[in-house]
Amino acid sequence: MTVSALNFGLLIEAEELVPFLGNEKLRIVDLSRRSVYDQLHIPHAIHVQPKQLVHQEEQASGLLPDVEGLKALIEYLNISPEHHVVAYDDEGGAWAGRLIWNLHCLGFENTSLLNGGIHAWLAAGLPTSSDVEKLVPVGSLVDINQSNIEKYRIEYAELLEKVQNHDIQLWDCRTEDEYTGLRLAARRGGHIPDARHFEWSTALNRENHLKLHPLERTQQRLEQLGFNLNEPVVVYCQSHHRSGLAYILGRLLGWKIQAYDGAWSEWGNRLDSPIITGELPS
Repeated sequence: MTVSALNFGLLIEAEELVPFLGNEKLRIVDLSRRSVYDQLHIPHAIHVQPKQLVHQEEQASGLLPDVEGLKALIEYLNISPEHHVVAYDDEGGAWAGRLIWNLHCLGFENTSLLNGGIHAWLAAGLPTSSDVEKLVPVGSLVDINQSNIEKYRIEYAELLEKVQNHDIQLWDCRTEDEYTGLRLAARRGGHIPDARHFEWSTALNRENHLKLHPLERTQQRLEQLGFNLNEPVVVYCQSHHRSGLAYILGRLLGWKIQAYDGAWSEWGNRLDSPIITGELPS
């Protein structure tokens, strides 16, 4: 069976995945906590830890890894250009979305988020395993296309210029307390000027196994906040973890979206970046 037979969209349901378990061109990636993975996971899933997805510097904790780090991730995932990656986690899709963003940045877009992750899988009564998958090395690994990085990522200097020129839509998907500056997670609290607030987990239905609410509902709420889905947007959180899911939402809504992976850990730790504090607009 070839990868074209998989034909998965960016968001798939648990039941869609079942017939393809064991497919040699399918790579299922589990980003749940290690303790959860060790106890149970989707059959054939390999485990990835968050530290494999990020590069840490003094002022920024969630940066995209350098080329060597990305190569190490590809080698660990053991994927060729013909593979399709399905990612899931145990928190509604943030770390899984972050993995998908990393892969998109390096030019690999055969990716899907499993809606609801392990919670939805278990709720559907589907099979699990505690076995650790032993991968057979693939012949030709994915190459890194660095031209894709700028398509999906924005760095501090470019973002600062756009903020100063009021030339960017910004989506802050942290908590309200982080956005207003009440909760401090860096040297300074608050938000980037002109950023609108829509917490990432608002898109999750806790009554339905952490699956996404209907996209129409999320789009309506974003538009009510003043977002224009016809114009580009930059999403950020504290370390581009929670904004991993926001990035997926943007792609599902057809939005031209970039992530600021320096995120608040960089913006808030710098002493020269413009910051707004105070209450949410009514």
